[in-house]
Amino acid sequence: MKWRGRQASRNVEDRRGSGGGGGRLVAGGGIGGLLIVLLVAFLGGDPGVLMDGIGTGTQSNEPYVETEQEQELADFVSVVLADTEYVWAEVFAEQGMEYAEPTLVLFNGSVESACGTAGAAVGPFYCPGDQKLYIDLSFYDELQQQFQAPGDFAMAYVIAHEVGHHVQNLLGIMEQVQPLRNQLSEEEYNKLQVKLELQADYYAGVWAHHAQGMDLLEEGDLEEALTAASAVGDDTIQKRSRGYAVPESFTHGTSEQRKRWFYKGFDSGTIQGGDTFNAPEL
Repeated sequence: MKWRGRQASRNVEDRRGSGGGGGRLVAGGGIGGLLIVLLVAFLGGDPGVLMDGIGTGTQSNEPYVETEQEQELADFVSVVLADTEYVWAEVFAEQGMEYAEPTLVLFNGSVESACGTAGAAVGPFYCPGDQKLYIDLSFYDELQQQFQAPGDFAMAYVIAHEVGHHVQNLLGIMEQVQPLRNQLSEEEYNKLQVKLELQADYYAGVWAHHAQGMDLLEEGDLEEALTAASAVGDDTIQKRSRGYAVPESFTHGTSEQRKRWFYKGFDSGTIQGGDTFNAPEL
């Protein structure tokens, strides 16, 4: 992705070194436990449900020191956020609406949000209560090494997906879904969560469509995003963590579904084609 030397967003809040204690929060359970946590909240799930249970672990008192790689990543995500601001402002204007820009919070270890306290193991998430995206940049090592989805546009897809949740929030979609948690069985609510996540993937694709139109994509970028979308499918994560998949517990969609809905958004470039809730099939 062509990003160096380009405009960065002003809506970045850097809390690294000042989060919940300033040290890295190490959640229990090892890699298997991490993958199960990510299955619930990875890439914009419903962090409010598990925040209260994540504030435990081993915390270091060592001061935060930014590495050169982290500085580059911070610059990168800020530029990507600026691109999403531009694209969604245009898309909303076409619909006669005004786009309210979200804030991206950089943290390390743990962070306080309107959704509660989260550790880095939650992965990137969006909190509708304060309209902020949260990310610990160490996640990108996980994306490349654990999920085998390298490349800067794979990282851009992550940001665009979380911004997709912000779009859902602005459109009132989230507030229609969240109250149903106490009215439906866990399995039925999981199905709604899948539709919510796939729609966010679609919106990420809409952003990528416009980024391509702005001549920001380079050769291989689309494939990087599709690889990332596939890597975080429920079936892939569950098979990696437990050796088999349990479809009724899916909350984000299969690898094939995530790739397909991202590509649908990329192919369409419009907000209208992303109604996963009324789609005849996902």
